[in-house]
Amino acid sequence: MRLRNIPGAKEIIESSSFVVHNAQELKGRWSGLFPKAQPLHLEVGMGKGRFIMDMARVHPDINYIGIEMYDSVLLRAIQKREEKADELLNLYFLRMDARELPEIFAAGEVDRIYLNFSDPWPKDRHAKRRLTSRQFLERYEKILRPEGRIEFKTDNRDLFEFSLEEVKEAGWELLGHTYDLHHTPDMCSGNIMTEYEEKFSSLGNPIYKMIMAKPVVTG
Repeated sequence: MRLRNIPGAKEIIESSSFVVHNAQELKGRWSGLFPKAQPLHLEVGMGKGRFIMDMARVHPDINYIGIEMYDSVLLRAIQKREEKADELLNLYFLRMDARELPEIFAAGEVDRIYLNFSDPWPKDRHAKRRLTSRQFLERYEKILRPEGRIEFKTDNRDLFEFSLEEVKEAGWELLGHTYDLHHTPDMCSGNIMTEYEEKFSSLGNPIYKMIMAKPVVTG
């Protein structure tokens, strides 16, 4: 899908106080960005930001970074964030390519990563671009703490099956998964929906979810 270019989006992003502009300088020091030093959770590919803003509101004891690489999409998140200017002090946005994560976050600096309704990149030759590919899992492994986790949700069955295989091949531990999240009480407890999730589930489409933990290093 081709994203519509929004005039002035780049300038608004560059001037927004809700967007981190010196990310590389904060590597290893992200806790200092927030009012309180708390666990750090990332959403990679946050879209318009509904999920991570709701998470930040419900969990004030956690610090959040929402990552988005497209200006036109990040602009919408900023606009929503501006409506809560004096709230959500535990949330910032980053405009970046997720391939650069190890350059921005230090080893063990991140506690959890959320991947929600990521681009499926359906062509086989684009498999390594999928956010659950072994190439991306390797990047996440570098920045997650030893007990760090990833939570992944999608409505795309093929992407979900691919992700299950990648988790296995990359040596990650699959802590739980379901092919029908909204009818799996133990995994749906406390679930925060994204815009896509609400849309697809209202049409009767099942939502798939998995939770995975990074490999345990021995020896």
